[in-house]
Amino acid sequence: MKKTTCYIGIWVFALLFIVSIIMIAGHYVLEDKAEDEFDYLVEIVEEAEEKEVEDVNISDEEAQSPLERYQKLFRMNNDMYGWVSIDGTNIDYPVMYTPDKKDYYLKRNFEKEYSFYGVPYIAEHCDSRESSDNVILYGHHMKNGSMFSDLMKYEDKDFFLTQNTINFDSLTETAVYEIIAVFKTTVYDDSGFKYYLFTDAETKEEFDAYVARCKELSLYETGASAEYGDELITLSTCEYSRTNGRMVIVAKKVLEE
Repeated sequence: MKKTTCYIGIWVFALLFIVSIIMIAGHYVLEDKAEDEFDYLVEIVEEAEEKEVEDVNISDEEAQSPLERYQKLFRMNNDMYGWVSIDGTNIDYPVMYTPDKKDYYLKRNFEKEYSFYGVPYIAEHCDSRESSDNVILYGHHMKNGSMFSDLMKYEDKDFFLTQNTINFDSLTETAVYEIIAVFKTTVYDDSGFKYYLFTDAETKEEFDAYVARCKELSLYETGASAEYGDELITLSTCEYSRTNGRMVIVAKKVLEE
């Protein structure tokens, strides 16, 4: 009887071990698949950028739009709003916008298939096509350093001093944003700063109060602020030092083309 029980235990352990190996292998397969998918999107954009350079001597009438680089992707998926990138990080992704479908790309890839990586997306309550005062972008904090994980680099002020801007293009313009605040907070409780609710200020006082709160919470002084009338973006990802923590970067538009 003891020998039978021992054999059963061995078989159970072996089965659990095999299942664990399969799950781990499956995780890495999905990880590689997600990376390959985003690499393909980046290649499309880079090829279009090279074409723009080649066409530099053609007439104004024939010249490509400076954002023609995104048109192929938009034809592939018209939920695409633009592109976000930060030099010195792995952040270099399309940005999606589905105002009628809350968190649609939280667990979907660019092809709208299930993916635990998702795609960075604009909060559905932002009126992004009408230039909200604050456009909020969400992205996952993945353990392999992809998606918005590299926002955590901004814990270090020295990194901020080398990379204090964010590139955020729409389909109609390119733009550079200067970081004004870097902070951590929590969501789903009364103690956290509800930054995710602010998209449009009805008054100058409301806008100034939001900016002041962001500056107050900032991990360090950035040397930059924002005034009523400035256009803001907020990048948000999970932060794991606390329950329901968030790492948040707020920036203002300083250059557009």
